[in-house]
Amino acid sequence: MCIVRVFQVLYASCLLAVPLPFTMTLLTHVLACLFGMGSWVAINGIWVELPLIVPEIPEGWYLPSYLTVLIQMANVGPLFVTLMHRFRPGKLDERPVIYSIVGLGVVATFLLAFFWKHTVPLAGATHSVPLLVLCFLISVVDCTSSVTFLPFMMRLGPQYLTTYFVGEGVSGLVPAVVALVQGVGVVHCRNATVASLANGTLGVNTTVGANGELQAEYQPANFSAQVFFLFLSAMMVVCLAAFLLLNHHPAVARERKCELYFNGGLAEEKSDQALSLSHRPQEEKAMISSPESQQRARQSSFGTGFYSGPELAFIFVVLAWVNALTNAVLPSVQSYSCLPYGNQAYHLAATMAAVANPVACFIAMFLPLRSLVLIGILTIVGTGFGTYIMAMAALSPCPLLVHSVSGTALIVIAWMLFVLTLSYVKVIIGVILRDEGHSALVWCGAVVQLGSMLGALSMFPLVSVYGLFKSGDPCNTKCTK
Repeated sequence: MCIVRVFQVLYASCLLAVPLPFTMTLLTHVLACLFGMGSWVAINGIWVELPLIVPEIPEGWYLPSYLTVLIQMANVGPLFVTLMHRFRPGKLDERPVIYSIVGLGVVATFLLAFFWKHTVPLAGATHSVPLLVLCFLISVVDCTSSVTFLPFMMRLGPQYLTTYFVGEGVSGLVPAVVALVQGVGVVHCRNATVASLANGTLGVNTTVGANGELQAEYQPANFSAQVFFLFLSAMMVVCLAAFLLLNHHPAVARERKCELYFNGGLAEEKSDQALSLSHRPQEEKAMISSPESQQRARQSSFGTGFYSGPELAFIFVVLAWVNALTNAVLPSVQSYSCLPYGNQAYHLAATMAAVANPVACFIAMFLPLRSLVLIGILTIVGTGFGTYIMAMAALSPCPLLVHSVSGTALIVIAWMLFVLTLSYVKVIIGVILRDEGHSALVWCGAVVQLGSMLGALSMFPLVSVYGLFKSGDPCNTKCTK
């Protein structure tokens, strides 16, 4: 009866338009998280599905390299948005752009489910043209989200930006968990001779080697890649629905801050502030308008001017560096750093790294320390973990402690702490720039993409052209002298 009474009170409150602050706030947090989850879920999903895609297409394991190039080409989207904000400020509303790109993401991921296997004869060879074209469109969607989703969050209170970053982190975790349930990349090690006798011949997914060696045999997935891509399309639909509710739900409207910053409203807001200042007592105006307070409040022409030019340069350089490491440099060598320790170590490191991202966002939600000194220290610490990971990748297939449990534990912990520390840095920088205004978040997204692009372009020739990194075998980790 008590539970029924509670629901009756809640229903009556809705009818009487009685505000329910906690309920409204919780709804906005959930919607902001679901909205952020759609930012990179499609591209992250394609990456974790590669072990199932690669054996079925003519490009083979060159596909990751092609994807890297396509993602960088897709930065034409963020470039257009950033140039519009730079040369035509106030003319571009993010909301129609977001509706367009999220809708495109829904359609592209849906079509990917049915056309990813299709090939087209081109220049005397067959190529997966539908797959590559759809991957490019999905890349445009996700890259452009960096310079549109973040500025849109200016329309909500500052507490929701951290929730958005939680959703952005979950966009990597959810596909990874679904891929684990799907059984992507599950390997059984079998003796090549035994396997050939049992099957009559070695299977397509079995690595061929000398007699007596253990061979990596990839197991069939629990459900197909088509189902997985339909799941990604459903996630984009959820993102679109969350965005619709953030714009039109009455409860969110009560939570939404005033939109004076847009369409010339900023000037009105400034005039209102000036008017309110003129009505303050003389001694209060003297304290607010003192030269010392003005000098402290306006140290640069960027945003609110709270940060000086060198401080802003430090913030943006750190932002570019951190995103280069987390989005491009270290992910490109993850398999080289982990597979020599075994397939279990590889999957555990990938999963724990995916978990560490939203955990860092939750920590930032309750402990938002905005010290630039702390940001610098955490960046150095995270870079240290990244250096260890890069060193192990360079030593592959014979990294340090390759045959020991401690070596496996170290590489998993290094990946987890690397993502945890640098994800916290990214969130805190986002919170800092959010307070600097709408244009600051646009440049935040642009620098994120710039850092990721520079990291990818620097690693692509090292990994794919010059072959400086050597793969470890998930079954045979014997190191030759």
